[in-house]
Amino acid sequence: MAEGQSSNSSMEMLMPEILHSGKKNSDVADGGESSKRSREMTEGLQTGELHKSKVDRRNNSEQIKQCLSDIHPDGKASSVQAGCSSPGAPSSAPSSTGPSYPGHSSTGHSSTGPSYSGPSYPGHSSTGPSSPGPSSSGPSSSALSSSGPSSSAPSSSVPSSSEPSSSVPSSSEPSSSRDDVSATDVEGAEVVRKKREDGPSSCCLLKDMKRIPQCDNKLGRLEFSKTHTVLVDVGIFNVGAGPLPQEGRDVWNSDFVKMPNSQSSHMKTGFTMQTKVRWEVISKQLSSLSKKTTASVNDLEEAIIKYNPKYKSQWSFDALSSLVKANPKGDNYLPKLFPKIAELALRLPELVMKAVPLLKRGHPAAITLSQTQIACLLANAFFCTYPHRNASGPKAEYHNYPSINFTSLFGNWSSRKKQKLRAIMHYFQEVTAKEPTGLVTFERHCLRDTDFSNWRSCNKKMPKLHVASLGTIENEGKGMLQVDFASSWIGGGVLGSGLVQEEILFIINPELIVSRLFTEKLGDKECLIVTGSQQFSNYSGFGDTFQWEGPHEERLNRDEWARLQRQIVAIDALHFKHRSEQFNMINVTRELNKAYCGFKGHRPDEPDIATGNWGCGAFNGDKQLKAVIQLMAAAQAKRGLAFFTFEDESLKQGLQQTHHLLVTERTTVEKLFILLEDYCAAQQASGVRVDLFDFIRINFSPCRSLL
Repeated sequence: MAEGQSSNSSMEMLMPEILHSGKKNSDVADGGESSKRSREMTEGLQTGELHKSKVDRRNNSEQIKQCLSDIHPDGKASSVQAGCSSPGAPSSAPSSTGPSYPGHSSTGHSSTGPSYSGPSYPGHSSTGPSSPGPSSSGPSSSALSSSGPSSSAPSSSVPSSSEPSSSVPSSSEPSSSRDDVSATDVEGAEVVRKKREDGPSSCCLLKDMKRIPQCDNKLGRLEFSKTHTVLVDVGIFNVGAGPLPQEGRDVWNSDFVKMPNSQSSHMKTGFTMQTKVRWEVISKQLSSLSKKTTASVNDLEEAIIKYNPKYKSQWSFDALSSLVKANPKGDNYLPKLFPKIAELALRLPELVMKAVPLLKRGHPAAITLSQTQIACLLANAFFCTYPHRNASGPKAEYHNYPSINFTSLFGNWSSRKKQKLRAIMHYFQEVTAKEPTGLVTFERHCLRDTDFSNWRSCNKKMPKLHVASLGTIENEGKGMLQVDFASSWIGGGVLGSGLVQEEILFIINPELIVSRLFTEKLGDKECLIVTGSQQFSNYSGFGDTFQWEGPHEERLNRDEWARLQRQIVAIDALHFKHRSEQFNMINVTRELNKAYCGFKGHRPDEPDIATGNWGCGAFNGDKQLKAVIQLMAAAQAKRGLAFFTFEDESLKQGLQQTHHLLVTERTTVEKLFILLEDYCAAQQASGVRVDLFDFIRINFSPCRSLL
């Protein structure tokens, strides 16, 4: 499965004139200047003399060659290092009060917010700020709210082995190799390292980052519209009576989820192959299970195969069976829990009466539903009741959607599956013991052609930045817009063996898994935002070291729509088979647009963003390049960035120094984009990895400024 790769249609959308005129990828966004500089550099490296650029941009190829020599791993001191003042941070450092950032107050924000005491829904009063959410407005680049959709919402996903964890460093990018060209490879490296460690910084403290409780946005009444489907009765909800199901009718077509209880879903049973409504078979099997005091895994398997007979010899339940056997009899709650999950699944006709629309590619839309409705939908996924969702071939009806039935989680036992199932079973234990009372919104955002930023003419300056090598997005970034390092297939390998950042996020917040039921594969100009999901589990580790660490006590407040103040945005990075592929401006521009799609605000007051090594890990993204890309996207979106390097101290120091330099020089996104063009040209010409932070530093050195 080509998770995280860009589509051809999106590439045509980004650069149609290039793709159709036959120009090379490196000609993107600058009329071929980058490609020409790259050819000049390559020619110069071969002949020993570089041609000077004809354009007056103060970054001619002779200077770029000098930059390469400055950071080339030959062990010799460069002319810049030998003959100029130190290339560290400029002497004109900002005052101790810190720089000002566009769109941000210089004062800190309190982390307190309105309290929530249960079904009375504090948001129905006029007190306390709330998070942005949907509204009754018509379609735009977002589906919610009279002023636009909520841009701060939960979400997360990436292919199973792709992304770094939010608690452990990524294993994706080797710390050193013969091809790496960095400041530590040249004479004077100790001086550079010392400056990185002890030099001035323009970064802010974590407490200065803006969080949802500090955002002064009023949601107003919960409303539905053509682009915002609400599965609870808004009239009853708006008078404070809590979330009750909205009445509706079943719809069996390609625009809606084909539900297990639909009268249009049929199957053939018995020796006579008599056609029956499939829900009749499902409800018979689940009713039998729900009446048991305890049920075994064999009971589950027998029931599930009755309405999925085609897969009798294909599906395995050994992972689930091993989990049950691993627990001591006196401490094993699972046999008693299975009947309760069956009972919850059987409530589907009464809890979800309105048709559930598909969030289709290219169409901004939102769905708001109750946590109890989500629990019921996931109980049906647990019992594998969804029709037409087991085939994944190119001709399958839902070939462009992630899987939703839990069959792949039940088979092929591994230590990873054990820990995942422990978290999932804990979730069902919680929701069957006490019905949750809140709402959750899932929203597909799409950038329109008019939304795309012209990166070569963007005059925004660098945003507020906090960098930390310790801490996680979900903990220290609580209350901010949290970035899910997603797969284009939302949730990635959460129902398989994947256990990196996105899968972990979905496992500890299982309500996110329901997004796989209705979210089509993300395109290059799209993201998914989830507002209000609940964290049920704590964890430690990453990948093979992942461990379920017991229940999580949720302490977040709720907004006016009874949604927890947690916002997650799923943005999928490109998957590079070869690392060198990312160093051309088509791919850089694609990543800028994708990040901007996720970061772009739609309300007057938005929280800052919590992120990290997005698109690194198995996707082979360069950590420094991805950090700079996210910095530029946040600047364009006028939002601050809290960046967690996952214990990579070197990346933390390098990003702090680079940000300080860019702030001090009052660098715009436009200038940084032009510098990236030169960097990609240099990277392609050199044939070895060029350290981006060093490249930026040298271009700002006192001897010569390329900007």
